[in-house]
Amino acid sequence: MAVDQASPTGRSADVHAAQLAGLDALELGGGTSSGLAVRLWGRLWPMLLAVAIVLVIWQAIVWSGRWPEYVFAGPAETFGRLGERLSDPEYWHAISVTMRRAITGFAVSVLVGLVIGALVSRIKVLRAAFGSLITGLQTMPSIAWFPLAILLFGLTESAITFVVILGAAPSIANGLITGVDYTPPILLRASHVLGFRRLQLYRHVILPASLPSFLAGLKQGWAFAWRSLMAGELVVIIAHQSSLGERLFFDRELADSAGLLGTMIVILVIGIGIDLLFEAADNALRRRWGLQQVRN
Repeated sequence: MAVDQASPTGRSADVHAAQLAGLDALELGGGTSSGLAVRLWGRLWPMLLAVAIVLVIWQAIVWSGRWPEYVFAGPAETFGRLGERLSDPEYWHAISVTMRRAITGFAVSVLVGLVIGALVSRIKVLRAAFGSLITGLQTMPSIAWFPLAILLFGLTESAITFVVILGAAPSIANGLITGVDYTPPILLRASHVLGFRRLQLYRHVILPASLPSFLAGLKQGWAFAWRSLMAGELVVIIAHQSSLGERLFFDRELADSAGLLGTMIVILVIGIGIDLLFEAADNALRRRWGLQQVRN
C-alpha cells in the first residue's frame, strides 16, 4: 500500500530522505572551486606561519651574536647563497645523484621488505625466528652499519645502497606484517570458501586488506632510507660523484655556513615533498575506502 505524500507519514519520509541526501552530498565532498581554494588556503597558511616563525627565531639567534656569521649565517645570506647554487648546473647534478641513489635504494628496500613481510607474516616458524630480529634491525642506527658496509664494498655506491636497504626494509616488512595481522578473519574464511589459495589469497584478499598499514610502513621506510642516505653520503665520499651529502661535507670543511644551511634546506624540502606525496596516496586510499573524514 503506497504512502500518501500529503500525510504526516509521507512528509516525514520526505524530510528523512532529504536529510540523508544532504549527508551523502557532504561525504562525497561536492565542493566548488571556491571551496577548494578555501581548503587549500586552510592547509597552506599554517605552513607559511611556521616558516615565518622559524625565520624570525633564526634571525634573532644571528642578531644575538652567539656565533660569528661564518659559523651560523643568517637567512638573507643563506638564501642568497642557495639562489646562486640553484643557478649552477653542477648543483642540480648533485641533487640528481642523491635522488637516484634514494629511489634505487628505496625500490630495492620495498622489494626486500615485501618478500620478507609476506613470508614472516604467514609462516609461524619464520615469525617466531625472525619477528623480533626485524624489529631489532629497525631500531638499529644506520650509521652503525657503515663500518661493515665499507669493509664489504669499499667506498662505493654499493656501500651506501647496502645501508639504505638495511635502514628501510625492516620498516616496510613490519608494516606489511602488521597489516596482515589485522586482516579480518571473516575475509580469510570467505576467501577459502571461494577457493583462493596462496598467491590468489595474497593478491585478492590479504594485500588489499593490509594496504593501509603497508602504506604507513612505506612512509616510515622512506624516512629511514632518506636518513640513511644522507649519513652515507657524509661518510662515503666517492670521487667525481657530487651529491648533497658531499656538499654538506665540504661546506663544513670550508666553514661555509651559508652553503651548508642552504643545502640542508634543500634536503628538508625534498623530504617534505615526498611526505606530501605519501599523504596524497593515503588520502586517496581513504576516499576509496570511504574513510575520508569530513572537515569543516
